[in-house]
Amino acid sequence: MSVQTQTTSFKAECWQAIHDLLTDTLKIALYTGDATLDQSTTVYTTTDEITGDGYTAGGLVLTNVTLGTDGFTVYVDFDDPTWAGALTARYALIYNSSKADRSVAVLDFGADKTSVVAFTIQLPANTATSALLRSSN
Repeated sequence: MSVQTQTTSFKAECWQAIHDLLTDTLKIALYTGDATLDQSTTVYTTTDEITGDGYTAGGLVLTNVTLGTDGFTVYVDFDDPTWAGALTARYALIYNSSKADRSVAVLDFGADKTSVVAFTIQLPANTATSALLRSSN
């Protein structure tokens, strides 16, 4: 994974107590290289979402969401999402489908990634220094 960013709206909404990552339904959707996703993305969109065998619009539900703490850092982990089938994607969007499809984070794989049998996003280790979603003071 080349670039990852929590969206600016997600950071603000955390301070507003909009998201509850342990009880809300978080999803991850895949996008083509034509997508314009970045830290300013505010909600899930179908624009430039991929299509293909084994992929359903809206993506997958992220499972086994856990929170961890280490000193002054809080971090979030999930199981690695996997889609069956031959797929190609450049970006992914994590979003909260329980809260009006509000964005959480954007992943940029750095280039198109193609699968033949299964498309898996291998998430970083669940630690305070490498977890996909983390915050410290």
